[in-house]
Amino acid sequence: MSDSTVTTNDNQRASRTESLSTQDQLSIKSTTRLGSISNGSNGKEQAILPSTISLDDRSKYRSPLVSRYASAEMSYNFSDVKKFSTWRRLWFWLAKCQHQLGLDITEEQLDEMEKNLTNIDFDVAEAEERRRRHDVMAHVHTFARCCPKASPIIHLGATSAFVGDNADLIVMRDGFDILINKLVRCIQRLTAFAQEYACLPTLGYTHMQPAQLTTVGKRACVWIQDLLMDLKNFERVRRQLKFRGVKGTTGTQASFLQLFNGDHSKVEDLDRMVTEMAGFSKAFIICAQTYTRKLDVEVVSVLSSFGGTIHKMCTDIRLLASLKEIEEPFEIEQIGSSAMPYKRNPMRCERCCSLARHLMTLINDPLGTHSVQWMERTLDDSANKRICIPEAFLTADIILFTLLNISEGLVVYPKVIDKHIKQELPFMATENIIMAMVSAGGNRQECHEKIRTLSQKAAERVKIDGLDNDLVERVKNDPYFAPIVSKLDVLLDAKTFIGRAPEQVYEFISREVEPALKNFTSVNPLNLTKTAELTV
Repeated sequence: MSDSTVTTNDNQRASRTESLSTQDQLSIKSTTRLGSISNGSNGKEQAILPSTISLDDRSKYRSPLVSRYASAEMSYNFSDVKKFSTWRRLWFWLAKCQHQLGLDITEEQLDEMEKNLTNIDFDVAEAEERRRRHDVMAHVHTFARCCPKASPIIHLGATSAFVGDNADLIVMRDGFDILINKLVRCIQRLTAFAQEYACLPTLGYTHMQPAQLTTVGKRACVWIQDLLMDLKNFERVRRQLKFRGVKGTTGTQASFLQLFNGDHSKVEDLDRMVTEMAGFSKAFIICAQTYTRKLDVEVVSVLSSFGGTIHKMCTDIRLLASLKEIEEPFEIEQIGSSAMPYKRNPMRCERCCSLARHLMTLINDPLGTHSVQWMERTLDDSANKRICIPEAFLTADIILFTLLNISEGLVVYPKVIDKHIKQELPFMATENIIMAMVSAGGNRQECHEKIRTLSQKAAERVKIDGLDNDLVERVKNDPYFAPIVSKLDVLLDAKTFIGRAPEQVYEFISREVEPALKNFTSVNPLNLTKTAELTV
């Protein structure tokens, strides 16, 4: 773009702005290209800026993760209220432990801090941050305004990471608690489904082509097995989360050692006491200014891996819905298509796949962040973490709630499943027919050729004429097979083709699913009578 073009555009904007009131100009200065687009007198598109800009949330972009999908508990977990009240709680815990270890901090100062943990003036905090360009110091000053007596000792000896990192660890821990409870409920629901349909034969598919029979319940166990792996991963990472603790500017605890006049034991006690107050059993012994961002890689990795589980499972259900064998819940007034009223689109599974795709890509953010944390830290982690970590938890939360809704209302159509079996089973039964003929005195090679010829003719009828598979009728009408005609019904019984699928379902549930879930019914009540209802 040339300098003359830039000058012309600037002049045009200045001319438009001059015709507006002072209040309008202030509104425009705080907004960029807000409003609709129209063609100006010169034929070019111009932004139509409203004369007043509403402060209503709907006048600005809102992440659909929160505004449209996420649960109230996970939305709150990543809210400003949770974050900054946790910062204040950390400052209070630090001061309380410093007081207990002999620093000159009074009970009156502690009482003042404790009474104002949630008394946050966000307008003041935002003004302070605009002024100081430092979010932690902005909230230190905001907290100090409502705690004038405690002002001198707020953030004493600490660095920004004391509240930033420790609060993030608390929020991630609480986020895993929310996810684990929902994942357990999903597994329980799907387990009940697997038990109900453990013996119902269905076509198996390899390469998306009809293959050996399995059962509806056995296929559900394939999904459950992956979800159990996710549950173990969630529990492992949640259990291994360590607190950053009280470490100082570069992790050496030098500032706290100075506060306690070189008393190492008191610094160690301070770190341990604050860690325990935050509900953690362990803190990092080694950290730089921040806890290692390798931990964020671990956290997002298990969430992204969970996304892969969901994408596979919900794609299976979408394919089965296309075959009209199994469907996700479909409400009485639900509309599948604005143009095609008959459609029953699997929108829940499609939503899960869509969000899972996003979740799977998020692992690249913490990987990249960890790789560029030069020396003791760089600040290019901050903005990325603000987006990546909440989005990973929020997305997993949305998927789980949607999956719970799906698993509570899966609909199976046994007659359609049986129809599809009958289309393919005669071909799969040819080996059994050959073995029966040999047992009746027939020649294996001669029988094989007879079956091959009849199968090809039946296949032509299906593929070329679009008719049903009539191989069984051809076998019955061929005199060669007269010795085994009376046995054909037994030879073609679908239940004789499912192997040990039902036994595998029951064994899997008793040996792997139930032990994995047994601790949750007492610790975290599943409230299984409650139905997960989608809002959109």
